[in-house]
Formats: sequence, C-alpha cells, structure tokens
Amino acid sequence: MSAHVYLAYDYPLLSMFWTLLWFFLWIIWFVLLFRVVIDIFRDDTMSGWAKTGWLIFVIVLPFIGVFVYLVARGRDMGGREIAHAQAQQQAFDTYVRERASESRPGNIDDLAKLSEMRSRGDITDEEFARAKDLVLSGAAPAPGTDSGTSRPTSTP
Repeated sequence: MSAHVYLAYDYPLLSMFWTLLWFFLWIIWFVLLFRVVIDIFRDDTMSGWAKTGWLIFVIVLPFIGVFVYLVARGRDMGGREIAHAQAQQQAFDTYVRERASESRPGNIDDLAKLSEMRSRGDITDEEFARAKDLVLSGAAPAPGTDSGTSRPTSTP
C-alpha cells in the first residue's frame, strides 16, 4: 500500500495555469492550421500545382509550413475571407429575393384593397378575414367581386 495518491492540493496553481496555457495554445494552433488549409483551397488565383505544393508543405512540416504561408501570403487572407463572406451574403440575398418574388405579386395590392373596403364599411370584419385567407392561399377573387357571401347592400 505504498501507492502515491495525488490530491488536488498536490498540483500547484502555477502548474494548472501552464497546463491551461498549453491547452489553449494547441487549440489556437489547430484553428490557425485549419484556416490556412481553407485559405489554400479558397484562393482562386493559385494554380492547382501551387495549392498542392502549399498543402504538402503545411502537412509535412506543419509548424514551418504554416508560419511560412502566413509570412508569404498572410496579408491577403483577410481579403479573401471578406470576399467569400460578401459572396455568401449576395447569394443569400439573391435567394431571398427569388423566393419572395415567387409569391403572387397581387397579394399585397389585394390585401390593401380589402383593408380599404373594410375601413369604408363595405365589408364586415369576418368577411375581411375570410377574403384575406383566400388571398393568402392564392385562390382569391379580385376585391370588389362577390366572394361567395350574399349581404344586402344599402344604397344611399
């Protein structure tokens, strides 16, 4: 029973800080390594052979390869990242515009006309709700036509 048991107070506070420092340095190193590899593949100005050479250099000699890449091409990494983010934002905006334009273009006009008719008192709130549901479902008759409800109208 001479096994040495380490307790929490046997591990000094400074050693814990050094351990955490090395742990976070390794995390930062892997983040940097992946950013460099992603930048190698993302760069459209490099030829395939240049990408292959950089990738082999970064994989075979990772520390030296990453640091040399950062010195040689690090200045433009931010620009490529910004260009990629802008291209993604533009693609998203285009997608949203296309999906928004697929909806029936007259929906907004029809809803505005229905709202105006309701505010004038031409239709009741429940008729407005039914007509609005029809407009939003895409099977709506044009406002001002009979929507299937017969309501006596009074003439002044």
